[in-house]
Parts: sequence; C-alpha cells; structure tokens
Amino acid sequence: MTAYLIKRALLIIPTLLGIILINFTIVQFAPGGPVEQIIAELTTGSISTTSSISGGGDSGATAQIDIGGSSRTVASYGLDPELIAALEKQFGFDKPAHERFFNMLLDYIKLDFGVSYFQDRPVLELVIERMPVSISLGLWSLLLIYSISIPLGIAKAVRDGSNFDIWTSTIIFVGYAIPSFLFAILLIVLFAGGNYFDLFPLRGLVSDNWEELSWIEKVLDYLWHLVLPVSALTIGGFATLTMLTKNSFLEEISKQFVLTARAKGISERRVLYGHIFRNAMLIIIAGFPAAFIGIFFTGSLLIEVIFSLDGMGLLSYDAVVKRDYPILFGTMFILTLIALFMQLVGDLVYVLVDPRIDFETRD
Repeated sequence: MTAYLIKRALLIIPTLLGIILINFTIVQFAPGGPVEQIIAELTTGSISTTSSISGGGDSGATAQIDIGGSSRTVASYGLDPELIAALEKQFGFDKPAHERFFNMLLDYIKLDFGVSYFQDRPVLELVIERMPVSISLGLWSLLLIYSISIPLGIAKAVRDGSNFDIWTSTIIFVGYAIPSFLFAILLIVLFAGGNYFDLFPLRGLVSDNWEELSWIEKVLDYLWHLVLPVSALTIGGFATLTMLTKNSFLEEISKQFVLTARAKGISERRVLYGHIFRNAMLIIIAGFPAAFIGIFFTGSLLIEVIFSLDGMGLLSYDAVVKRDYPILFGTMFILTLIALFMQLVGDLVYVLVDPRIDFETRD
C-alpha cells in the first residue's frame, strides 16, 4: 500500500499541471478578458476612475485613469494605442502565453498566487479570508447529509416495500426535485422575517456584536446563523445519497454469501453490519471526494449569494465574471489540489473499510 500511495502522490504533479494547462488555455484565449472589459468601459464611459472624468459640448468626453503609476487621457470616441499597450503591460499580456504560463507555475511553487486585478489584494489572502465560510458550510452539511442518509438508506433497504419505505421515498423525491436555492428562499420566507416567522438571521455567519459575546454565546450565535444555509444545502444532498445507500444495500442483501450467513444462524444485525455493510459502503466512499469538493465550493455558490456569505464559491464566481485571472487560476489550483488529495484519501478509506482491497496487486 505504501508503494501505491507514493505512486499516486507522484501522479498528482503531472495531473495538476495538465489540468492547469487546459484551463489556462481555455480561459486565457476566451474573449472578454480584463483588458477588453476596461476598453469596453472606457468606450461606453462607464469606467470607475481614480481621477475626474470630464467632458462637455462637442469636444467629446475624456476619461483619465491611472496605469502603472502614470495618468493617460483618452477620448470616448477612440482609444489611444499606447493606452491599450499600457493596459496589456499592466495585466501581463505583453508577454507570450507560454511565458505567462511558466511564470505562473514558478510563482505557484513559491505559493505566490499573485494580486487580484480588481480588488488589489493578494489572492492567497483572499482565499484564506473566504475559506472558513466554505469550510463551515461544507463540514456541517456533509455531517448532516451522511448522518441522515446512511441510517435512512439502511432502514429503507431492510424494510423495502413497506409503508415506511414508500412514505420516506415520497419525501426524498420531493427533496430531490427542489433545488437548494429554491429551498433556501422558502426557508427565508418562512423563518427569516418573511411573511411568517422571524426566527433566524437573514445574512452572515455571525452577528454584528459577535466580538462582545462570551464564548458560549459566540458558539450559539454561530450555530444560529448556520441553521438556514446548512438546511438548504442538506435537503438536496441527502436525497441522492439515501437512495444510493438503499440500492447498494439491496444489491448486497440478495447475494449468496448473505443467504449462507443467515443459514448458519448468524443474527440479522451481525449479517447486516458485519457482512453487508463493508461491501455496500464502498460505493458511498467512492463518491465522497466528489461530494466533498462539490458541497464545499460549487454546491454552496447560490447559497452564499442568497445568505450574503463571502465564501470560496462566491469568490470564484466573481472572478469568472470579471475575468480576474489571478483569483481564477489561484482558486482553481487550490481546488484541484484538494480534489486530487481527496481521491487519495478515498483510496485509503477503501482499504480501511475492506482490507481485502489491495491496489498494488491490481493490473
């Protein structure tokens, strides 16, 4: 197993490079980059400048902006080629694409992810600032999803076809059909000062006076703010995992080794948790890395928007919209690295659940 882990760890490097290269190629050459956006704002007169914008009469409006420490004035009816060249130099587009890519890799080795184009702050600082929000949503959501789905899926498999199975399936299908963001809006209307109750806060993870609270009050305040967003994330996730757990257990229950164990007089509980559980849980474990990444950074995007939570999902989305390449590639690098690491963790859990699995002996 040690040799396999070393091989997988070494494979992370070329895999990470390949993913970054593909994304770099797609994003860098897609239209609507930061230079194009500033040019569009200049030509429409909507740019936000650090200095005054003046104009009037038939002379045409002019905008003065600061680029690389020097101010340039451009007419709204035409752009100075020197201005465009200065913009390209400021954003690094005066260099060939391959040179920009290798410079980016060298900086990443030093954990230097650059500075945001539009926020003028280091990307690593922004990621560290936003990460706790996504971690809070992800950890609590995964904890609830797995705590609900696995016992419920096992109970449905054992009682397959019963009234319990039918009624719980109805609830699950309703939960699966409702997107998380719609359920979040429903929760806000019902419990966050909408038309009915005002029981939970509408935005943020903590109250404005959080620093003034005692540590017990801080914990309760934090959990109080988590109730609605975590509930919205859980409703969509537990439905899929519950049905996956049920079907996996049903498949294992019908196998010959289960019938043999029962024929030997082994108790039903021991058959279920001593023989069936290990095999049935393999497929659940296989999907854990994808669920981990999904719930952390993509599934929580709309939830972060609805509840005004500044997390990684919202940060990445804003970077895509604004073509803020340092944030875009920096978060992509971090998320890819986490995803590859979680795949390795998934293999380790495979072996812990079922020691018969040996990755080193497979072809």
